[in-house]
Amino acid sequence: MDMAAQHPTAALLLCEVVMEILSWVPAKPLTRLKLVCKSWNSIISHPHFVKLHLHRSPKNAILLFTRTPPFPRDEEKKWGLVLSSVESFIQNPSSTLDAQENRRSLHVEEDCVVGSCNGLVCVAILGHPINDIIDIWFHLLNPLTGFISENSPCLRVNVHTAFGFGYDESSDSYKVVSTTTRDSSGTVYSFGGSSWKRANSFPAFPFSFEDNGQFIGGTLNWLGLRNPHGDDYDWAAVTLDMLMIVSFDLKSDTNKQILLPKGIDEIPGQKPTLGVWGNRLYLLHDYKNTHFIAWQMKEFGDENSWTQLLKISFHHLGVERLFLPVFIFENGNIFMLSGRHRFEEVFYDRRDNSVKRVNINNLDFDAFDYVESLGVGPAKFRSL
Repeated sequence: MDMAAQHPTAALLLCEVVMEILSWVPAKPLTRLKLVCKSWNSIISHPHFVKLHLHRSPKNAILLFTRTPPFPRDEEKKWGLVLSSVESFIQNPSSTLDAQENRRSLHVEEDCVVGSCNGLVCVAILGHPINDIIDIWFHLLNPLTGFISENSPCLRVNVHTAFGFGYDESSDSYKVVSTTTRDSSGTVYSFGGSSWKRANSFPAFPFSFEDNGQFIGGTLNWLGLRNPHGDDYDWAAVTLDMLMIVSFDLKSDTNKQILLPKGIDEIPGQKPTLGVWGNRLYLLHDYKNTHFIAWQMKEFGDENSWTQLLKISFHHLGVERLFLPVFIFENGNIFMLSGRHRFEEVFYDRRDNSVKRVNINNLDFDAFDYVESLGVGPAKFRSL
């Protein structure tokens, strides 16, 4: 008889000890440790362990980049993923993005990334638009484990549609939300489900269909514009009372308004941007086309917690204007902005007021906070 039969209590205790130890091991080595024995594979694959490990994994230490080939591009626009530690990217951006060991393929030319959450990446597969109408499918991808979900049902929408991806803890479900910039309608899909459902109309239009919803605190957030003409507007004619943040609650599938910081008393010269870095909501904009301003919401949902984190002149940064996107690292201490020249990036560290300029090889990219996980979500997955 084995130990489990003779001493079931001891065997259970041993299993708990092994689980406790393994839960602190980084995700990448765990994928190999599953091969040690059947019991370890069973422990590491168990949903409870996956959640425990995710909870204990370091946050905001890894970046997920989506990238396209250099200019001039071929007709095919094949996207790829690059995973990197924040430290490595800040020290040597070009080498980090170019390193072959950091790359992951999306495999399909028309794939593009909508967002990332809990180690899962939401990927949209785009059909060919006809008369501004396009068919889109979505799936989840875990770049670490190499698993991918089945596709969502087809969503047929106007090409002027923005998307967002996030996690609803109350139902343990991952959701993708769409909102059109033309008629404020929206739809929601829960991965593993069989159909899309209509959401309540949004009170404002996202600035652009290229703006993904920003996930934080169980919500997706867009910087919106109250405008009867949708995304057909002249920025010079926009007033402060037309701007708002639309926050979509993934638990109730309803939306509400979040007020802008009280310190904003005039329309920026360029369109502001909304972002989430380090689990904080940021609003970024220029001031009189001479300064860069960053607001941070210290406590998400508390409109009184907006804090002006940074106001710095373009002259000090060595930039002529605010080119978006802007990325924020190290708990709001390091900002990366586009420089004066093509492919030049400026790193500003507000801790010592230092500025570093680097050239990043002919690449277009976007960046997301990322945490490596063993998760596969509630949907059915297949191996790549």
